[in-house]
Amino acid sequence: MYGPFSANDTKTLPSPRFDALTHELTHLDRDGSARMVDVTQKPVTVRKAVAEGSISLSAQVIGQLERLKKGNAFEVARLAGISAAKKTWDLIPLCHPLALSGIDVEFQPDAEHQVVWVRASVTCSGQTGVEMEAMTAVSVALLTIYDMTKAVARESVISNVRLIEKVGGKTGHWKRKPKG
Repeated sequence: MYGPFSANDTKTLPSPRFDALTHELTHLDRDGSARMVDVTQKPVTVRKAVAEGSISLSAQVIGQLERLKKGNAFEVARLAGISAAKKTWDLIPLCHPLALSGIDVEFQPDAEHQVVWVRASVTCSGQTGVEMEAMTAVSVALLTIYDMTKAVARESVISNVRLIEKVGGKTGHWKRKPKG
């Protein structure tokens, strides 16, 4: 067993029920069925989200990322992350298609700690947030780095994918508190 699930585990999750929690989950109706949120009446505001994540790689592999046989891993992963953010609505069933106005994907290699951090910032003017687009950009950029290095780094681990900050909408500005 590698994680919390065994190969023979065929349990299914219980069906959702309407209670205080499902009432707060906007993608569930009163019966607990999935639904796409109607944002028709929401005002258009500037939305921004920043997400990040990491992949563990040896210092030697990190030093090679810009000159792999497959190409510059950072540039390929940047393009993959940008493309993924634009297609989030097609990948995540209940996400709205959005006209994104800006997508930045950045990399911070840290050979000393054997990790590469990826950060994505996504912006738009719209009726719903871009958190999922930022997290999708990070996830796909990390998967692309894994794909480009898997021949020499199969033990790599993608982790820490999380929302760092979001701006806009009814809840306004939210920023993750630093640990420590």
